[in-house]
Amino acid sequence: MTSYAVVVPTLLRDTLADCLAALAAARGPRPGEIVLVDDRPDPDPAPDALAHALTVLGDLRERTTTVATGGRGPAAARNAGLRAVSAPWVAFLDDDVQVGPHWCAQLVQDLEEATPDTAGVQGVITVPLPGERRPTDWERGTAGLTRARWITADMAYRTEALMEAGGFDERFPRAFREDADLALRLLDAGWRIRKGRRTTLHPVRSASRWASVGQQRGNADDALMRRLHGPGWWDKAVAPRGRIRRHAAITAAGAAACALAAAGHRRAATACALGWAAGTAEFARARIVPGPRTRDEVTTVLATSVVIPPAATWHRLAGAWRHRNAPAWQEVAR
Repeated sequence: MTSYAVVVPTLLRDTLADCLAALAAARGPRPGEIVLVDDRPDPDPAPDALAHALTVLGDLRERTTTVATGGRGPAAARNAGLRAVSAPWVAFLDDDVQVGPHWCAQLVQDLEEATPDTAGVQGVITVPLPGERRPTDWERGTAGLTRARWITADMAYRTEALMEAGGFDERFPRAFREDADLALRLLDAGWRIRKGRRTTLHPVRSASRWASVGQQRGNADDALMRRLHGPGWWDKAVAPRGRIRRHAAITAAGAAACALAAAGHRRAATACALGWAAGTAEFARARIVPGPRTRDEVTTVLATSVVIPPAATWHRLAGAWRHRNAPAWQEVAR
C-alpha cells in the first residue's frame, strides 16, 4: 500500500483545529508522517497554541512533528516540511481546509492509480456558499478555488519529483502563484499532473472589509511569473488574466486628471476624470450586480473599487522592478 506524509503550513489560525480534527477523523490508511510547519513570524505571544491544536489529532499525534520557519511564507514552509519527511508521496494541506470523511482512503487510491510519470494528484475542492442569498464578492472569490489548477489547498506530490524540481520557489512570499510555478516547472520537465477523486472542503473564512485590497499584492507575483515563464504563462497555467490592464488604465486616467488639474488644464483634466469615474463605476458594478446588494456589501465594494485599481497597478509595477533581473527558470535549469 502506498505510504504518504501530510504537510500543513500554518499561522495557527482558528481554522487549524478543524483542519486537524477532520484529518484525524478521515477513514482509510493513516499518514505515516504529519509535519506541522509553524510559519508565524513571532510565535512567542502564544507558545502553547500549537500544542493545544495537536490535541485533536488523537493517536496521530505520535506521528506528528513540528517545524518553525519564522514567517518566511508558505513556499518556504512547504519546503521545510518536505525536507522533514521520508515517504514517497507528500500531501500538502492548507490550515483552513477540512478533508472529507473518506479522504485517507481516497488519497491512497489516487496515489496507487498514478502512473510512474505522474508527479502530482490534485484533490477536488468544494466551497460551501450560502443558499438563502447571493454570495458576496469575497465569497465568490473563494469559490473560484474550485476551478483553480494545482492549488496546494489539497495537493499530493511525488517526493522524488519535488526534489528534482528543487521544491517551491521561495521568492513567492504569499499563498499565490507558488503552486502554479511549481506545476509549470514539473510539466515542462516531462511529468504529468492529474486530478484525483478525493474531496476537501474549503470554507469561506471571515475577512475584513479591505481584504480584497490586500489581495492585490498578488500582482507582484504575477510579474515574477512573467519573468520566469514568459508572457504566455497565463495560457500555460489556464489562469484568468484578471483586470490588471483595466486597472492600469483607470489609474492612469486618475493620475492624469490630478496632474492636468494642477497644471490648469481644466478641460483635459475633466475628460480624464470622467474616464476614471467611468472605469471605476464599471468595475464596481461588475462586483455589485452578482452579489446580495445589501447596504454593507455595496458600501464595501464601492470603497474597495476606488482603491483596488491603483493598488493593483502599484504592486504590479513594484513586482516588475523587483524581479527585473530574475532569469527564466529554463535558463537556471541549464
